[in-house]
Amino acid sequence: MSGRARLALCAAAATLMTCCALLPLVAEPIWLFQLVPLLAVQTGVGAAARRVPLGRPLTVAAQALVTLVLLTLVFARQHAIAGLVPGPDTFRYFAELLRQGADDVSQYAIPAPVTDGIKLMLIGGALLIGLLVDVLAVTLRSAAPAGLPLLALYSVAAGLSDGGAEWLWFLVAAAGYLMLLLAEGRERLAQWGRVFGGVPRAPGALEAGAVAPVRTGRRIGAVALGVALVVPLALPAMHGGLLDAVGTGVGAGNGHGTISTVNPLVSLRDNLNTNDDRLVLSVRTSTDDISDLYLRIVSLDDFDGTTWTPAQRHVVGVPDKLPTPMGLGADIRRGEVRTTVTAADTYAQNWLPMPYPPSDVKVSGRWRYEPVGMTLLGDHGQTTRGETYQVTSLDVRPTAEQLASAPQPPAALRGEYTKVPSSLPKVVARTAREITAGANSHYEEAVKLQDYFAVTGGFQYDTSVKVGRGPEAIANFLKRKEGFCVHFSFAMAAMARTLGIPARVAVGFAPGTPQADGTIAVNQKDAHAWPELYFEGVGWTRFEPTPTRGTTPSYTQSDTPGTSLPDEALPSKGASSAPSAAASPSESCAGELRRLQGCGSPSAAAAPHHDHDGTDGWWWLLVVPGALLVLAVPLSPLLWRRRVRALRLGGHARTAQGAAAHSLAAWQELTDSAWDHGIPLDESLTPRKAAARIVRLGQLDPAAGAAVHRVADGVEQVLYAPRPRPAAGAAEDVHRVIGALRATVSARTRLRALLLPRSSVRVLWAVSARWSALRARAAAARPTLRRPSRQQG
Repeated sequence: MSGRARLALCAAAATLMTCCALLPLVAEPIWLFQLVPLLAVQTGVGAAARRVPLGRPLTVAAQALVTLVLLTLVFARQHAIAGLVPGPDTFRYFAELLRQGADDVSQYAIPAPVTDGIKLMLIGGALLIGLLVDVLAVTLRSAAPAGLPLLALYSVAAGLSDGGAEWLWFLVAAAGYLMLLLAEGRERLAQWGRVFGGVPRAPGALEAGAVAPVRTGRRIGAVALGVALVVPLALPAMHGGLLDAVGTGVGAGNGHGTISTVNPLVSLRDNLNTNDDRLVLSVRTSTDDISDLYLRIVSLDDFDGTTWTPAQRHVVGVPDKLPTPMGLGADIRRGEVRTTVTAADTYAQNWLPMPYPPSDVKVSGRWRYEPVGMTLLGDHGQTTRGETYQVTSLDVRPTAEQLASAPQPPAALRGEYTKVPSSLPKVVARTAREITAGANSHYEEAVKLQDYFAVTGGFQYDTSVKVGRGPEAIANFLKRKEGFCVHFSFAMAAMARTLGIPARVAVGFAPGTPQADGTIAVNQKDAHAWPELYFEGVGWTRFEPTPTRGTTPSYTQSDTPGTSLPDEALPSKGASSAPSAAASPSESCAGELRRLQGCGSPSAAAAPHHDHDGTDGWWWLLVVPGALLVLAVPLSPLLWRRRVRALRLGGHARTAQGAAAHSLAAWQELTDSAWDHGIPLDESLTPRKAAARIVRLGQLDPAAGAAVHRVADGVEQVLYAPRPRPAAGAAEDVHRVIGALRATVSARTRLRALLLPRSSVRVLWAVSARWSALRARAAAARPTLRRPSRQQG
């Protein structure tokens, strides 16, 4: 490895080691491992550009261009041309991600979740620092100033971090910078030779002054790089953060009288099987009918074929008045319910259990609002332990007819909430189609699915059954027909998605038990999961497929004997004939909340944002040439080399001058091809000696060697013979030699000769020569002003 390549590697390692100081700021260290190959590609492009060699500006431009393409490939592939070439949509998407990242930084406590916006800020910032360090230390050969961007990166991390391991990250960053300085010292020493005198050594022995820094630099670099890659896996501070809170719910006791906040789905079985059915919440409500008083904790939007998880959403401050829920139209009857909830001292939950949909929440402490799911979550360790809060919620009472006649939801929402992974067993969709055969609407399909699980399908409720893990879990559940609420809600939501019905899973508590004092006791065994399906004009609507659990919604209950479907012409039970007093979505949604994805249908998080101002056609006129230019830059050496070879070995004038020019061009192509394949130029040699050198270093066979000497003889004829004889077949001889050279070198050398041929540097030489000639002509054309003579006659 050359000295400059080693210096570039040390610059990349120093950047990576300094980036370790950012690890305590986020919950997961995975972004650092994603950064490693990107930084390696950026460094490799710089090393290749300097090896050609390209000029310094072109080297930096090539690295910057490759960095942009890498960021596009990782973060904005769907917004790029052909998935790789950045266009106007790519830059708009980057701007949106950076804005989201800035919002996330201001909203989340340390350690923050690695959202897409934060990840772009981390990886993009690290690549920018890496580019600056590489330019200063390697391209400009000045490693000392390269410490400034490293210091800036470390200062940002140290200023934001509130942990106790700053000294460790300082040592790692300092070791990386020291390694960079030592590598530069060795590279300079290799250029200038021994600086200090000493005892003579045997030929080829390294000077003592060089051995110590080199070995020390190697050891420090190896140890520091190992620390940078291993330490993130072992530090306990990197496993917390909001992501753990997002996946939290009710859980079993931890031995200290506290119901721990762990994943709601993992612990539901433990809650339902426990013998210690402790009180979780005490509820007072203004409604006389508590059958629909489900206390919802969180909605699970993302489905990977195995489980459902909460989507990462933006959170904002809790508004004074919550907006109308997404998709709820003004013509849907609704009432208002006031509920007071008191959490037990043994119940510490990061999410606030509330009736859905809430319209107003009064709670003390540090809480944040997630607009899409209409949920509240604690900030900086805030939990429900001992909290008393008031919730005003809407009692939405749609009719079966309104649900059956619901129009199609927005395409963006349908695309987000009907996605199923390819790993989902085919039996799930096939069974859904069989169950819902004959249905005339998505509403009828949903009711048929609910009745299949709860009534007609022969399913049994059992909290101890095991259906396995992975994509086959739902298939096993459909086959065994035994499970508890998680299995029923998962299966119905997945099957609804295969039918094109937007669906998600909600986790919380089923209606509790009324007490003599007028309160409702919600116990640990009331933990529950249920599916929510979306109907345009009504919004997210609860269904209850789990037998013997919860209550069947009135809008899905049969009003006609012999049918499982309700009479669509009749209103739901308990529906009020009074007009709704609630404002429409457009009236109840403030502008700021609309910007922060907290408004009505369609969801701001799901709906795409398109700004059609009539300039799309003009954009494409700029994008297409730009894309072609971006593709042409890395291929330009290859294209130029192919063109030059075709011109040199092509046809020529059938005159003595034409034959002489063709012989000289063939010889230049032969020597350039040998240069591309690793045989450097030596213009001090005669053509005959140069030919012998190419045959020897290229290890050519006798036939190829004879071809080299024939081309060299033709050049000698042109240069030295008084009447040169044209050499026939020079182009064929050159092609024969090129094929022989390719056969004797490694695959790496062949690839470099194809994509980054060394002889392409002649373009820069030609540009430099023309620039010098232009300056010389300009200087010659400038008039010379003569000073008047001071001599007196």
